[in-house]
Amino acid sequence: MSVRKLKPITPGQRFRVVNGFDAITTDKPEKSLLVPNKRSGGRNSTGKMTMRYIGGGHKKKYRIIDFKRDKAGIPATVASIQYDPNRTAFIALLNYQDGEKRYVIAQNGLQVGQNILSGEAVAPEIGNAMALSAIPLGTIISCIELRPGQGAIMARSAGAFAQLMARDGKFATVKLPSGETRLILVNCMATIGAVSNSDHQLLVSGKAGRSRWLGRRPRTRPVVMNPVDHPMGGGEGKSSGGHPRSRKGIPAKGYRTRTKTKASNKYILERRKK
Repeated sequence: MSVRKLKPITPGQRFRVVNGFDAITTDKPEKSLLVPNKRSGGRNSTGKMTMRYIGGGHKKKYRIIDFKRDKAGIPATVASIQYDPNRTAFIALLNYQDGEKRYVIAQNGLQVGQNILSGEAVAPEIGNAMALSAIPLGTIISCIELRPGQGAIMARSAGAFAQLMARDGKFATVKLPSGETRLILVNCMATIGAVSNSDHQLLVSGKAGRSRWLGRRPRTRPVVMNPVDHPMGGGEGKSSGGHPRSRKGIPAKGYRTRTKTKASNKYILERRKK
């Protein structure tokens, strides 16, 4: 994977850094796995805007992704690596031996023609999905379940990965991308390898219009609002707005918002870095 810096023949291209898309093998999605994706534009059922700064954007169809990897023991061949407009990671189209086709999150290093498996007694190779109880300690993993059978919900975005640190009884210790160390049940599934498109963090859009294409409208800074609109608003001229905080007055930097009596606190061994 690589990124490209464009020759600036327009002002919007002067600082723009684009993805090289070296890993992408086709631009034609699998039609049987596409469903319509309706946009709300931040409006509720009565048409009232309830979420600010949302609207417009390019029309997209949703790709149905297999996060559960529940076709155990049936080999699948990677048919293509594709771009998905709904997520930062690339996706892989799998052709199973029984004829079914499914999309999965593509791992870094996954190649077209490669065979991958999921289930028990599977080799810990890139793209294979298996329970945490069967993965060797120290392995880099991604697309991790939090509850057995739930489907992957952690370490799914571009370049994300976690590391399996230890196992003790029915729990495995996993170091998550945020730096948090957490206990997860050993019968939860995870995929071997880091998520693809790790260069995503290096991209630079170059112009405001690209945000509009993504469905993001211009966002008003709190400092330029009036006191009636935001705690950081008001003042004469370009005076700063005091301590950073949200619209409802909750401090934005360093303030811990996690509930101290939350049931899952006992599974967190070490909190994420500040």
